Amino acid sequence: MIKRVFWFLIGAGVAVFVAIKIREYLSQATPEAIGNRVADSAAGLTDRAQDFADRVRAAMAEREAEINDALGRTPE
Repeated sequence: MIKRVFWFLIGAGVAVFVAIKIREYLSQATPEAIGNRVADSAAGLTDRAQDFADRVRAAMAEREAEINDALGRTPE
C-alpha cells in the first residue's frame, strides 16, 4: 500500500512539473512574445553593427594618420 502511495505521489509530482513547463512554453510561444524577442534581437543587432562601423572608421582614421606621418605628409 505504501509503495502505491509513493508511486502515485511521484507520478502526480511529475505531472504537475510537466504541466508547469508546458504552460511556460506556451506563454513564450505566443505571437506577441515571439515578436518582442525578434524586435529585441533586431535592436541589439543594429547597435552592434553601429558600434562596429564606428570602430572601423576610427581605425581607418588612425591608420591614415600613421601613413601620412610615415610619408611626411600633412593631413588635408
